[in-house]
Amino acid sequence: MTKVDRRVVKTKEAIKKAILELMNEKNFDDITIQDISDRANVNRSTVYLHYLDKFDLLDKLIEEHINELKETNEWACQEEWVEATEVFFEYFGNHYLFFSTMLTSKEAAPYFRSKFLKYVMEGFKEELHETNRKNEGLNEDVIVKFAANAYVGVLESWLKDGMPSPPQSIARELGTLLDRIL
Repeated sequence: MTKVDRRVVKTKEAIKKAILELMNEKNFDDITIQDISDRANVNRSTVYLHYLDKFDLLDKLIEEHINELKETNEWACQEEWVEATEVFFEYFGNHYLFFSTMLTSKEAAPYFRSKFLKYVMEGFKEELHETNRKNEGLNEDVIVKFAANAYVGVLESWLKDGMPSPPQSIARELGTLLDRIL
């Protein structure tokens, strides 16, 4: 296993934070690599050293979070609904800048929302197979789409409102509802 230079990690974090901050200030199409490098306090060539362009940067940032959620999913979904939902909402709260930007930005929101919704639906579909037949006779796809859209909608609302309640509070309520549905 290769050791990652902490300076590289710090630089990449600064670049990722810069694009998210800029996306909150202006349209993605209007953001330049120079804007990103200025905000991150690095040279343009440093941005290009790590990313092909701003689209590659955004794609890698999204993939990074989806992959982290998948890793969390491995162990969190062994818990009951409320506890598992708390784990995820803690994650969303800890990465507020990313999720609030991705779910509210006019340009990024549709692209990210569809990827994120697909991820949530895949997870719920797995969980639905392990239920106690409380949804017998109902179309599985409808149940999964309903639950996933509700989950993402509650998350969006919570983030847009600036996280008015602690992650544990909203997660308890949403987890309870998901337990009733799935």
